[in-house]
Amino acid sequence: MPQIPMQTDNTDQPMIEIRGLKTHFFTDDGLVKAVEGVDLDIMPNRTLCLLGESGCGKSILARSILRIVDAPGRITGGSILYHAADGRTVDLARARPGSRELRSIRGSDISMIFQEPMSSLGPIQKIGKQITETIRLHRDVTRAEAKAEAIDMLARVGIPRPAERFESYPFELSGGMRQRAMIAMALSCQPRLLIADEPTTALDVTTQAQILDLIAELKEEFQMAVMLITHDLGVVAEVADDVAVMYMGKIVEKSDVYGLFENPRHPYTRALLNSVPRIGMTSKDRLPAIRGMVPHPLARPSGCTFRTRCDQFMQGTCDLREPRLKPVEGGEVACFLHEGETTNV
Repeated sequence: MPQIPMQTDNTDQPMIEIRGLKTHFFTDDGLVKAVEGVDLDIMPNRTLCLLGESGCGKSILARSILRIVDAPGRITGGSILYHAADGRTVDLARARPGSRELRSIRGSDISMIFQEPMSSLGPIQKIGKQITETIRLHRDVTRAEAKAEAIDMLARVGIPRPAERFESYPFELSGGMRQRAMIAMALSCQPRLLIADEPTTALDVTTQAQILDLIAELKEEFQMAVMLITHDLGVVAEVADDVAVMYMGKIVEKSDVYGLFENPRHPYTRALLNSVPRIGMTSKDRLPAIRGMVPHPLARPSGCTFRTRCDQFMQGTCDLREPRLKPVEGGEVACFLHEGETTNV
C-alpha cells in the first residue's frame, strides 16, 4: 500500500493566519455579524480549542476557513492565509469557492469532522464508497489501493471488522461508529489540519472519552494540527494546547491551556470557569450562572458585546467603546479592565 510521507512542519510558524475576518449573513430581517473581525493563528502540531456558548460564531468561523458557509452568508472582509507544505501561501478568504486550488486544499490539507455525522455522511452510499471517493479525489491511486487504505483507516480509528463495516450504510452503525467513520474519512488523506466541530456532542460519556482519546492519538501519529470547537471545559482541559474564547463573533481571550485555567483574564472566561461543578460540592451548593443570555444577533450591544451580562461593567466606557485584543501576561484579552496592563518582555 502506498505510504504518505510524514508531516515536517515548522512548529514556530503559524499554519493558518486569520486576520480581521468577517463573515456576515444578509437576511431579510437584517445583517447578522456571525464572525466580526477575528484574529487567530493555528500552529502546526498543536491543538487549539475554540471555546464559547452556542451561537457565538465558532462553527461559522470553522466553515469560513473551509469556505463552506451556506447562503446567505459570505466572507465580507479580512484574510485567511494558509501556508502550504510546499511553501505556497494561499488566502482562502479570496479563493473562489469552486476553484481547483481550493478543492485541492479542502479535504486533503484541511479536513473537518462535523457535529452530527448522520447529517454529514451520505445516507444512501456505503461508508467505504464515501471514504474511497475522498482518497481518489485527492490522490492518484487505483480503486483497489483506495479500498485497502480505507479499510486500514477504519481499523485505525477502532472500528471492529473494518472489511465488513466498509460495506455498511451509515444508518447501520451506532452513533459512536458513525463518528469514527467520519474521522476515518477526514483523515484518509492525512491532512495537516483537522477541524473538529463538537465531535462528541451527540455521544454518551464513555464514547465521548474514546473519541477524544482517538483524536489525540491520531494527532500524534500524523503530526497534524487540530482545531477543536467545544463549549465543554472538561474537554478543553483534557486535550488543548492553546485556547481561544469566542463571544458574539469575536475572540475575547487567547491563552495556552494552563494560563486559561490558572489566570483567566476576561470576565466571560471567568464566568464560564465558575459555572463548572467542582469536587466537594453538595446538593445545597448553587453553581454561579452567567446572568442573561447571548444577545440576539440582530440586536448587538454597543461597545463591549458582553457588557449586558458583565458584573464588572463600567458605565461610560464599556457601553461607548469596543475593546480590542491586546497582549497581557500569558496571552491576549479584549477587556478595558486590563487597559493599562503591560507585558513583561
